[in-house]
Amino acid sequence: MSVPSLGVSARVLGIRAHGGALIPPSNPSLVGWWSEGARPGAAKGSAIITGHTVHTGGGAFDDLEQLRAGDAVTVSTGKGTIRYSVVSVAVYRKGALAKQAARLFDQGVAGRLVLVTCEDWDGSKYLSNAVVIAKPVG
Repeated sequence: MSVPSLGVSARVLGIRAHGGALIPPSNPSLVGWWSEGARPGAAKGSAIITGHTVHTGGGAFDDLEQLRAGDAVTVSTGKGTIRYSVVSVAVYRKGALAKQAARLFDQGVAGRLVLVTCEDWDGSKYLSNAVVIAKPVG
């Protein structure tokens, strides 16, 4: 996948939820797609991709919260390249994200891409999550 405005180019690996949480691949330069949800390019559902933010740098999604509406995101699959345009960027405290999860990660909506990473490093842990929603283009 790529996010040109952030200089991101990252390989996507399939991941599964563990205890209700999606944990990105341990290598911070990779991102993980929730393989039990919608596929990128699907007509219905949220294709969820999560990646690490590393407070010292080097995480694929370090600057995800800096995306703006209209920024491009592309995901390449075995069937081709899907182009998306960012429609919203929000940062949620951990508790607020849990309350919004059904809406943000909805599998019944028209096909879209949802990018998620940690945010707000306090010196020992991340307090929030950045969530980007993008719609397919074309």
